[in-house]
Amino acid sequence: MANPEIGKPSISKLGNISRRKAVSVSHESLITTEYLNTGKLLPLVIAPTLEGLNLVTWAEYNQQFINSQLLWHGGILLRNFKIDGISCCEEFIKTIAGDLLEYSFCSTPRSQVSGNIYTSTEYPADQIIPQHNEMSYSLNWPMKIAFHCVKKSQYGGETPIADSHKVFNRISKKIRDKFIEKGVMYVRNYGGGIDLPWQNVFNTDNKSEVENYCRQAEIEFEWKHDGLRTRQVCQAVAQHPKTSQMVWFNQAHLFHISSLKPSIRQELLSSFKEEDLPRNAYYGDGTPIPDDVLVEIRQVYQEETIIFPWKEGDVLLLDNMLATHGRMPFSGTRKIVVGMAEPFVN
Repeated sequence: MANPEIGKPSISKLGNISRRKAVSVSHESLITTEYLNTGKLLPLVIAPTLEGLNLVTWAEYNQQFINSQLLWHGGILLRNFKIDGISCCEEFIKTIAGDLLEYSFCSTPRSQVSGNIYTSTEYPADQIIPQHNEMSYSLNWPMKIAFHCVKKSQYGGETPIADSHKVFNRISKKIRDKFIEKGVMYVRNYGGGIDLPWQNVFNTDNKSEVENYCRQAEIEFEWKHDGLRTRQVCQAVAQHPKTSQMVWFNQAHLFHISSLKPSIRQELLSSFKEEDLPRNAYYGDGTPIPDDVLVEIRQVYQEETIIFPWKEGDVLLLDNMLATHGRMPFSGTRKIVVGMAEPFVN
């Protein structure tokens, strides 16, 4: 793929230039672009031709290019740039998308690393995290999400991705139309030593703050003697505000009890009434989603999944509506950090 001729700062000592220092603009190309897989636009790989090219400095002068390529491809893998620690990744996200978002109303365990940079989902290393768009179980979500590989695992640990528009097109019309008509209802019961405590999900131990959040987010809530239950009806599909593409945009396949291993599913159903399960998903009118429907959806995700190995220092930038992400099992120490920005509010 031809190198784009775009305005850039002069190459002299560029790797060490302060972001705030004025620099001249050169027509010399500082990057190469290529695809990981023939025939697949996702992801676009951008790498510097100049050793030590600082990612934040380059991004500051190429915001329009980065954002236009992100809309076209859905995801960009930035590789071999100079990145001075996690703070550099945070500055990169701020440069192209503004302030980072707090991870509130979360569905998975994470730890805060620095500011609004978090660890990737802290699930056991032997488990797969299926494809999903971040916070698509909500009416509000980040438009951009970036992953930074601080340390790759000894084996596995990839962050696979998929094209949400292709997933939408491949799901059978009958299934798609029913989801479009009804939406998805997510039911969550927090705590009990199984799912996340409500205090962690809402980042507060103040019940009044939780109630205010729920009212503003159109979430039904019910305090129980041992915790909190919420219900929320959300979109099953969405239209991208800039590309106008229709994308499959929900987490029914993750929240539904059929996502669990049969042994765990059986144990939960023997211990809880259905309405008390830690989490579950229904059509928006409260009727059950058949297991075979979710089997087809998961199969489409699997067939559209793109897997590539991490290199330490990589930054994977995704348009959160155009591309999904997940995680493969791994062994050894793995450190991938995540930042989100640019809120979309219905």
